[in-house]
Amino acid sequence: MKFLEYTNLDRLNVFMGHLNLGERTIKGCLEAYSCKHAGTDKRLSLSLENEMLDYLGKSSDTDSSSPVDLLLSRSSRKALIYLVLTLYQMYPDYDFSAVKAHQFFSEESWDTFTQIFNNYMFEASKEWTERNEDGSLLEAIYEALDEVVKLAECEIYVYNPNPNADPFVEEGAIWSFCFLFYNRKLKRVAGFRFCCISNLASDAFLADSPPYGEDDEIFDDMDM
Repeated sequence: MKFLEYTNLDRLNVFMGHLNLGERTIKGCLEAYSCKHAGTDKRLSLSLENEMLDYLGKSSDTDSSSPVDLLLSRSSRKALIYLVLTLYQMYPDYDFSAVKAHQFFSEESWDTFTQIFNNYMFEASKEWTERNEDGSLLEAIYEALDEVVKLAECEIYVYNPNPNADPFVEEGAIWSFCFLFYNRKLKRVAGFRFCCISNLASDAFLADSPPYGEDDEIFDDMDM
């Protein structure tokens, strides 16, 4: 996967990268990639394909929680592989194959994304409007994504894992979302992750942590 640079994405990332709203901080990031194998992508793709086929063979058609429909066709499996490879790029220190990430994708619509965005990012949107005079935050995100992946031609997925498979959870996290926008024709994926962190929880965590000096004194008394 090759990282793609776009000025409009950079502008939004500067705004959403660390938006302090008093008791909460919003963190958001938009990234774009071409579906061109690079580095270990080919090896990972083969491993993921085998993992999906194995899962498909063991799954029951009566299992309502199973993502079997997304795995039946080779083109759908290929799409899921690109989505997982994108997650690897977004979180290079996390092993998504170990948590079988392909099981946690669901296909959504732009309307669903809009509803979630409006419900959870309304404070960030208000802050954007106060700082900018060129439309809403959602409109800016739409235009930036449309430039990269042509939203009318996109498949939209949300990665919604259980807690054991969630790389987005961090100290003080209140909520988090990760949407992926895939254009088969252009062979591009855009990822949008956004979350809310409690500043109160973060401050409490720091307050409970001993100063470095105290750690040094503890180790000074130990025989190494």
